[in-house]
Amino acid sequence: MKLAGFLCLLALPALAQYSVHQEGDVVRLEDGATQTVVSVMPSRGDNAFQMTVKGKNVLQFPFNSPAEFKTRGNLNGMPFLEPWANRLDGDFFYANGKKYEFNMGLGNVRGAIPMHGMLTTASQWEIVEAKADQDAAWITCKLDFYRYPDWMAQWPFAHTIELTHKLHNGVLQVTVKLTNLSTAPMPVSVGFHPYFQVNDAQRDDWTFHIAARTHWILNQFIPTGETEPIEKFLPGQPESSSLKGVRLDDLFNDLIRDPDGRATMWLQGKSEKVEVSFGPNFKAAVVYFPAGPNQNFICLEPMAAITDALNLAQKGVYKDLQSIAPGGTWQDSFWVKPSGF
Repeated sequence: MKLAGFLCLLALPALAQYSVHQEGDVVRLEDGATQTVVSVMPSRGDNAFQMTVKGKNVLQFPFNSPAEFKTRGNLNGMPFLEPWANRLDGDFFYANGKKYEFNMGLGNVRGAIPMHGMLTTASQWEIVEAKADQDAAWITCKLDFYRYPDWMAQWPFAHTIELTHKLHNGVLQVTVKLTNLSTAPMPVSVGFHPYFQVNDAQRDDWTFHIAARTHWILNQFIPTGETEPIEKFLPGQPESSSLKGVRLDDLFNDLIRDPDGRATMWLQGKSEKVEVSFGPNFKAAVVYFPAGPNQNFICLEPMAAITDALNLAQKGVYKDLQSIAPGGTWQDSFWVKPSGF
């Protein structure tokens, strides 16, 4: 973990609501009034790997310590998926009408169906600022993607990434900013894969809400191009459903938004509830809820585009792929709001 410019770690006086502390690789954001603590590890994908409220976990954390997470953690916490999220339908992608094939020998693209980009465990993030004031506690980290030849060999769009985790009144805001330094438009297909849980009910007693109107029909987890109304796929949605007997690894869009442009999904136990609000540039949601007695989590995943968007856009199946003009930026946030803890 490097220091970019300066690292400002400011712990305000004991009576202050917000503070920031660094313990080795971990930076902790604390809100004393709500007893909320967010733990971020820049050296492991800049991942907010733990969030607790009054000592209770909002995120699944199947590790004994941060040190164990650093050596074993991959898709845990809130991993950032970049330069593409979810799956591609081959070892290639299209951008601006051109086909780019991966060099699988470099070892940084995983699987015959490549998924989740290349940065989930990246150690190259640099802390720009870690600070608290009277209003919030936050950490901003930066990754200069263009500095790393093995990444550029796979994704030849020079760009930088800034990721900010900000804690305010018990709500975590996660903001990503991409700056395109290349001479061609850069497509945006990024996302996050957070693992949420509640603690006051058994998994079969959890209920959930997906703020979307449309479900994409998948073949081997890749969209076929066909869609259906969400209520046909999940009776009860888009209001709420029980997770009893449900197994999901599914894609939704046509999100239902409030006047501020946010689409809010949620998970609830008896009284504990986790709301996840997507900003307007997060156009789709993947919802992952696997079978199995030890899979006590649900992933409500903010996505800038649908699964395989890069290749489906080339085929004319997907019309909403976003891009960043040369020299331009793309930015959006999602918010995690626990209650009842």
